[in-house]
Amino acid sequence: MPEQGAPVADARADAALAATATAAAAATAERPTAPALETCGLAPALAQSMILRLREAEPRLSVWLGIVLEGVEEAGDELWKRLRFLLRSLDAPAAEVDAFVDDFRGWLERMEYVQLDEFRSELQYRLTLALDMEDEEDERSRLFLKISEGLSRTREQFSRRLDSLFSSHGELDESFWEELEELFIMADLGYEPSLELVERLRERARKENVTRVEDVRGLLMAEVDEIFRLPRRISAVNPPEVVLFIGVNGVGKTTTIAKLAHRARMQGKKVMIAAADTFRAAAIEQLQVWAERVGALFHARPAGSDPASVAYEAMDRALAEKVDILFVDTAGRLQTKVNLMEELTKIRQVLGKKHEGAPHRCILVIDATTGQNALSQAKLFKEAAGVDELILTKLDGTAKGGVAIAVAMQEKLPITYVGLGEKLEDLRPFNGADYARALLGDLDQGK
Repeated sequence: MPEQGAPVADARADAALAATATAAAAATAERPTAPALETCGLAPALAQSMILRLREAEPRLSVWLGIVLEGVEEAGDELWKRLRFLLRSLDAPAAEVDAFVDDFRGWLERMEYVQLDEFRSELQYRLTLALDMEDEEDERSRLFLKISEGLSRTREQFSRRLDSLFSSHGELDESFWEELEELFIMADLGYEPSLELVERLRERARKENVTRVEDVRGLLMAEVDEIFRLPRRISAVNPPEVVLFIGVNGVGKTTTIAKLAHRARMQGKKVMIAAADTFRAAAIEQLQVWAERVGALFHARPAGSDPASVAYEAMDRALAEKVDILFVDTAGRLQTKVNLMEELTKIRQVLGKKHEGAPHRCILVIDATTGQNALSQAKLFKEAAGVDELILTKLDGTAKGGVAIAVAMQEKLPITYVGLGEKLEDLRPFNGADYARALLGDLDQGK
């Protein structure tokens, strides 16, 4: 009997093994395979190599961009594939990636740029804004370098005099404070701001028991940083946000509007620019060219039209077309304070009538190279039109960069951006600590 049952047992064992193998095969077939790497049109081997290098690299945009652009010398299909690959590797939605690439390609065509070295800096700037990486350490370092370069002429004069003053005194005495006050006045801080700054330094020195001149540099850096510290404010608005620009002709108001519009566009916002400076046909034409260049909507009427009417129509259009932010340019003529007040008040009223709460911000643009004139402009416009914040242009190449301290102290207005060059990327957020460090140097300098 045992001999007869053996074949049956073997058959059952074979059937069980077969069933197990079938089940295993079925499980393997059902098991999801690892998704293929999204190559965005790149050769698979290149995409594989690039993603490994990106993952191993220091997590900084400039480093990632260097890897992605390696071997690329000019605009073309290879550049677009690599940009898409980088953005998708950072989990940017496909639609946003396509919009970014298409927008940048269109900009290159309008600017007639081909070689990488012509547009690489602009590309990194756009990626910084699109990826919300402006606060990363690498970008802050780039910005500090820009500010430091822009303040080089101011620092050359100011720091040299400051070092000379520090080296000629040991203890803090009355003569030191008098000479420091004179130095501030010569550095375009103005008489009253200079007096106030010296008094604030005296008080800080008393509180911190500072008696040696060599320690005043640190006090001054801390004081300048505090002067520029921005107060907390509600940034949320009922859309669209409306920003009114004021300032005299020649300060760079038109290009500043264009640069801010460019920033907003790179952040994914729908932007409109309104030319309410109707006194100069050239101003309208220039603003229109900039609007087209940065990809913003534009609203204007013929030269000589009522500025308030232009603002009203632009507001109406912005609401209808669901714009995110509306920038309104205004005339820069200063015939009399009364005329200026009336014109700007009228513009404010029509904007507010059409859109409650508008304008949400009023920005005064001043030219750093004008020194004390910038102080008087800030005072006049603040009294006549109301100002929420300042933008300081042409900070690069001026020996009068100290005026930023004077304006912030005298008018108690925050400086939000500074112009450091002619390129679209050269309008940057203002940072008081970076400004103080760029102007005064390191704390151990002069010791």
